[in-house]
Amino acid sequence: MGAGMGAAPRTETFVDQRLAVDVTGRPLRLRPVDLDRFFRPRTVAVIGASDTEGRPGARITAQLRAWSERVGARMFPVNPKHAEIGGLICHPDIASVPETVDLAVVLVGDPQEVMADLAAAGVAFAVVFADGFAESGPDGVEAQRRLAEIATGGPLRLLGPNTNLNAFETFRDDLDGRSIALITQSGHQGRPVFAAQEIGIRVSHWAPVGNEADLETADFIRYFADQPEVGVIAAYVEGFKDGRTFALAADHAAQQRKPIVLVKVGRTESGARMAASHTGKLTGQDRVASAVFRQFGVTRVDGLDELIDTSQMFARTTRPRADGVCVYSISGGTGAHMADLAAAAGLALPALTAGTQESLRTWIPGGLTVSNPVDNGGHPAGDERGRKIIDSILADPNVGVLVCPITGAFPPMSDRLAQDLVDAAETTDKVVCVVWGSPSGDESAYRDILLKSHRIVVFRTFGNCVTALRAYFDYHRFRDNYDSPFDDVARTHSPAAAKARRLLTTGKPLSEHSAKQLLRTYGIRVPREQLVTSAAASVRAAGLIGYPVVMKACAPQLPHKSDLGLVRPGLRSASQVRDAYREIVETAREHGAGRLEGVLVCQQVDKGVEMVVGISHDKLFGPTVTVGLGGMFVEVFDDVAVGVPPFGPYEVRRMLGELRGLKCLHGMRGRPPADMDALVDVVMRVQRMAFELGDDLAELDINPLMVMPRGGGTVALDALAVAR
Repeated sequence: MGAGMGAAPRTETFVDQRLAVDVTGRPLRLRPVDLDRFFRPRTVAVIGASDTEGRPGARITAQLRAWSERVGARMFPVNPKHAEIGGLICHPDIASVPETVDLAVVLVGDPQEVMADLAAAGVAFAVVFADGFAESGPDGVEAQRRLAEIATGGPLRLLGPNTNLNAFETFRDDLDGRSIALITQSGHQGRPVFAAQEIGIRVSHWAPVGNEADLETADFIRYFADQPEVGVIAAYVEGFKDGRTFALAADHAAQQRKPIVLVKVGRTESGARMAASHTGKLTGQDRVASAVFRQFGVTRVDGLDELIDTSQMFARTTRPRADGVCVYSISGGTGAHMADLAAAAGLALPALTAGTQESLRTWIPGGLTVSNPVDNGGHPAGDERGRKIIDSILADPNVGVLVCPITGAFPPMSDRLAQDLVDAAETTDKVVCVVWGSPSGDESAYRDILLKSHRIVVFRTFGNCVTALRAYFDYHRFRDNYDSPFDDVARTHSPAAAKARRLLTTGKPLSEHSAKQLLRTYGIRVPREQLVTSAAASVRAAGLIGYPVVMKACAPQLPHKSDLGLVRPGLRSASQVRDAYREIVETAREHGAGRLEGVLVCQQVDKGVEMVVGISHDKLFGPTVTVGLGGMFVEVFDDVAVGVPPFGPYEVRRMLGELRGLKCLHGMRGRPPADMDALVDVVMRVQRMAFELGDDLAELDINPLMVMPRGGGTVALDALAVAR
């Protein structure tokens, strides 16, 4: 039973102890949260309660009283200006309330002083509606910080400020099936999801997190993932208080097999700017947020209509029994259209088995398609043949989902078809989806038959149906292969970390030679090379390394040596090496490059695929790892994938699968396949660096990382590193 649906047994919900540190080992502020006391309190205090007609406080007080009665809580009005409100004794302050308060709703304009009193009285939760905090500018940020301090260290937890009454709405208790639990950072954006109850979609909870001065999206994700009645968590997110706590919560939801579907704004500069002005949120780099969503199986959608449809898909379904989708229609054109969209989205439309096709041919006239999509021509849907066709398709071992697009109402045939689909859905463990295409939506087949079923997944557009189906199959494939990356995170750093830190000086860049030493400490192969300070030494070094060689100027202040003409490749003789040394030193002097550490004489490595692997920092999610096509292609095509530590080899391969240039690694135009296993190993080692050196290493750029043909490993030909 969800919030707003009557009193229910209370369960203790606590944060797992392993979540006490973030991915870099620093403590996270994730105190135990018993949100049952928020959603199903025994006692509620309304601070600033009113019954003055026409005042907003009177309307809110009345709503909170009605909500308290529904959840079985006792409500205590608090206002020194009233002796009685609505027949209830009104207390002058929170200290006068005769019972310990689980939930206090603060209606006063300045909550600072009230919050201190609530903390002193042992109140468990406070909700602050007032705005004018982080969303309003620097002064508001400071005011919100002071407000949050009151909720730090003690038992009081704060929802808000800049929130609303959404948590205290009336939720329908006459709808069956698993529910949607909703989290929003804008109450208005959650309205369509809440209103979906009117078309039979169950919603059980709504958490309007506001500015997240204390309680945040992650707290509610974790709580909702533990609620047995919740089938999916839907969210409208403008930004994150701490991206790392979101990752930990999403990991918990994945382990509980509770899908998360969200709209995340901030893809563009305009969207990010508006989010900051609305709730004071930092949106972070959208590419990084998308990477986190991918790693933890979070489905990202663009519109609120997709949020509703994809969420109901998860709430009304279980794990697919097969990967195939069968399109069944009464029109060949409709079936072809639906099948085309499904196939373009990457959904599998397998041919039905020979036995199934033989059965279908018994009921479907000759000349119509019975393989997939299935076209019955119309008339069989109006008699007993219609149910037999549906049952036969659902019995096919290749089919996990049946999709029936009905583009228009044509009673009584459409009524019979809708009822057959509903009845069949009650007898199968497979998924039945219907697309009702009529724009009016007031037909009996739609309102009285399809929407009354909690087993049928009903859509209004082909596109939303395909989007939800793809999310459904993607999530379950993800979950079948998911192992929490936090389970394998070592709590102690490797010996390489101590060696690496000795190479780092706060805020300073490393020379290429030092950056490669950093790579060596983590077992990443670099070419044979020597740092020399004379032409004679360069010739000796080239002889030891073996021709051909590459020579480069080496100094911390020279991150892009090629741009200054300070690289000489393809040197094959002592005279060329001697001349190259002199030219590099002279060119560096002409460009005012400053003092050189020396000149690097390096083994030349040509045969392979140039990649880039690097580390950077996101203001919300911390250290990130990037992999993509290297050399000049990273700047020209920006073909890279991002991961946020920790992650495993399976995730690295998924990252590589996102690259448009993946074919280069698989081999093309006579070139052999690249050593993918070695590339995955390097990315995992770089991830370890990001994990262990997150506080000390601001940036790492291995470009190019030469990935040799299969079995040949990798070689880091150049590297740039900057200490934090």
